[in-house]
Amino acid sequence: MAKIKTAFFCQNCGTQFAKWQGQCTSCKEWNTIVEELINTGHASASISLGTSSPKLPKPQRIKEISTEDDKRLLLPDNELNRVLGGGLVSGSVVLLGGEPGIGKSTLLLQTCLELSEVSLYISGEESIKQIKMRADRIHTADNNCYVLAETQLENIFEQIVLVQPGLIIIDSIQTLQTEYLEATAGSVSQIKECTSRLIKVAKESGIPVILVGHITKDGSLAGPKILEHMVDTVLQFEGDRNHLFRILRSLKNRFGATSEIGIYEMEGSGLKAVENPSEILISKHQEALSGIAIASVMEGLRPLLIEIQALVSTAVYGTPQRSSTGFNARRLNMLLAVLEKRAGFKLAAKDVFLNITGGMTVNDPATDLAVLAAILSSDFDLDINKKYCFAAEVGLAGEVRPVTRVEQRIQEAEKLGFTDIFISKQCRLSDVKYRIKIHPHNKIQEVFQVVFK
Repeated sequence: MAKIKTAFFCQNCGTQFAKWQGQCTSCKEWNTIVEELINTGHASASISLGTSSPKLPKPQRIKEISTEDDKRLLLPDNELNRVLGGGLVSGSVVLLGGEPGIGKSTLLLQTCLELSEVSLYISGEESIKQIKMRADRIHTADNNCYVLAETQLENIFEQIVLVQPGLIIIDSIQTLQTEYLEATAGSVSQIKECTSRLIKVAKESGIPVILVGHITKDGSLAGPKILEHMVDTVLQFEGDRNHLFRILRSLKNRFGATSEIGIYEMEGSGLKAVENPSEILISKHQEALSGIAIASVMEGLRPLLIEIQALVSTAVYGTPQRSSTGFNARRLNMLLAVLEKRAGFKLAAKDVFLNITGGMTVNDPATDLAVLAAILSSDFDLDINKKYCFAAEVGLAGEVRPVTRVEQRIQEAEKLGFTDIFISKQCRLSDVKYRIKIHPHNKIQEVFQVVFK
């Protein structure tokens, strides 16, 4: 019988200790170190998927290495292909994280159902009947999707050999366990061992693997931090469950850019890719309303037009409130200070509420000018022309600063029918002629004179 030994692991960062202690010296967290039983006899056991035994690697000149055979598996979901950089690379391992109920399992299941190649969906959290009920709700029937409810890693490997799939989904990595370790499922040692063996299988067989990962209460991926270093791609599925929109964001990608995003809309029949989110994020108001401004922002490499709503009212209890939804509260306070100091508008005794429609969270500084325009519109109770939009950062001196990819923002606004866009005078534009009227300015006072004339 193989020798059994005990080790202590930090459940937060995965650091190993010889004995128990209250605080982890690596991540400084308290009460995260637990004792686990480890079997050192067969921890490195693997399986054979019909591939020949690997030869010892030899160094090669980098110019002699060919990448022509590395084909990507194109998925039926264009948004997912966009975030992955053009599809799944053979033998790659993708980690998908997100809050419970956000739609991770639904996204991957409908991808398997619509895929023409054979796929194997392995669930450690649901029974096959529950998965079938979700598949019926999606209304997509396909005979190439195999479903397995299993948590034992060795049994999963046996089924992979039998099915020979072109894509493997593991939902989730925290539920898997191997018989060579006596630690419980979800522990640091089980997650590391199961992930490393799945990566080895993916690299040797060329089958891409997508792992679903749980997240902690602060939004980071559960398990050891080394898990994110081991995989090739890390995707985050974001969104508010009270809203319809979901954002698939790439946090790490060895085969593509990390600035791409995919946008989905949650419907009763599953997730629907949103090809033109700007039209959905902007409300269709029939009458003119004050406190509304349109900002042209960049989410990754994709330009979006979003609606910013502001409400300014007299403070009832003497202490003014500053509240924002989807926008940084500290940046809102800074912009209000600029508005009062540089432009002379007195807002110190008034409540200011700010909201980004659609449940979006925006970090692009190009929203600054639109935020100030919406605040003044609500304060004066004057509506802004519905065909105006803004794309500029505001500095502490009240100057209108340039933003990146301004021409893409202009083209998106022109495509959606806007007639005027306000940008910084320092932006460098090409000689392309636009139908939309461009207003370059240096100071916020100049912008307000045109908008509220």
